[in-house]
Amino acid sequence: MRHCLLQRAPSVPRTARRRLHLAPPFLLDNYTPRYLGLSSRDAAKKRSLAYAHLRNCNLCPRQCGVNRHETTGMCLIGDTAKVNVIAPHFGEEPCIQGHNGSGAVFMSGCNMRCIFCQNYDIAHQRNGMDLTPEALAEWYLKLQDVGNVHNINIVTPEHVVPQVALSILHAAELGLRLPIVYNTSSYDSLASLELMDGLVDIYLADFKLWEPSTSKRLLKADDYPQTARESIKAMHKQVGDLCFTGDGIAKVGLLVRHLVMPGREAEGAEIMRFLASEYHPDAHVGKKKRRTKASGAVEGAKGQTEPDEGDPDVRYSDINRAVTNEEVSVVRKAAMEAGLWRFCDPPKHGGFVI
Repeated sequence: MRHCLLQRAPSVPRTARRRLHLAPPFLLDNYTPRYLGLSSRDAAKKRSLAYAHLRNCNLCPRQCGVNRHETTGMCLIGDTAKVNVIAPHFGEEPCIQGHNGSGAVFMSGCNMRCIFCQNYDIAHQRNGMDLTPEALAEWYLKLQDVGNVHNINIVTPEHVVPQVALSILHAAELGLRLPIVYNTSSYDSLASLELMDGLVDIYLADFKLWEPSTSKRLLKADDYPQTARESIKAMHKQVGDLCFTGDGIAKVGLLVRHLVMPGREAEGAEIMRFLASEYHPDAHVGKKKRRTKASGAVEGAKGQTEPDEGDPDVRYSDINRAVTNEEVSVVRKAAMEAGLWRFCDPPKHGGFVI
């Protein structure tokens, strides 16, 4: 990618044009969102399946089995989505946010309990407004028509897949024409991804940790690594490699993110090798530990005992720091050795990078 200045008549200012040096398979002349290609029959099937899942919710790996019209499961969300923020967002990867921003819809609640969650007040708590799928769809149109965003970015959708599916189908009827970004922790079930197949254009997937023991302690889900591996492979099967239009904006494909964790660079290296072949501490991190009166044992969330690692008075003190350059370098080196080559590096110019 480079900036190229074109000389025009003296009265006309010079205009910068961006040219992308991408292999043809990754460069698109134009793009039509996948949901616009659904037949009326397929759309009706997805609507019926979404309502069925709400009556017996086993879409995520938690397998709660509740009727969400009557009660809630692990995610604490019922039959309507609870939304915290809807706005153009400039905190994503450059190819997602572009110049105008990504149309972010931050869902409240979550099916995970990451102890380092950056959005703790959103994901771990029920803060926000209750919106029906129809109301959500109308917000998508506002982001498109008023916000002029590049895409609709559903953040933390794993526990509200039926509502999101219904909202996309309704928004298409209202005139939505933007790609859909499914911004997930990758703690998804194959059933939920099947429901989203044909509705999602870009899967923006996190792959947090590799070891079940680490995932149990830091994510409260020991089945996370296996689930993430299966989910990411299913996502890639649906949408393929990440592809862009000539303005540098991603339109379709899979983009995987990994949060390099302090002292966990070996797990990051394993994740890089997996991807090639097929920090901001918050929430509970850094808080003072509670000790039981009877035994003096350290108590964590919901009465669970925690090992004394690092500072004995601080919870999860072993990751209560920024990652070092060396830790990031280890994971970056593993990615390169595994054959990965597209990285989101800081731009060396005034624009954004892909």
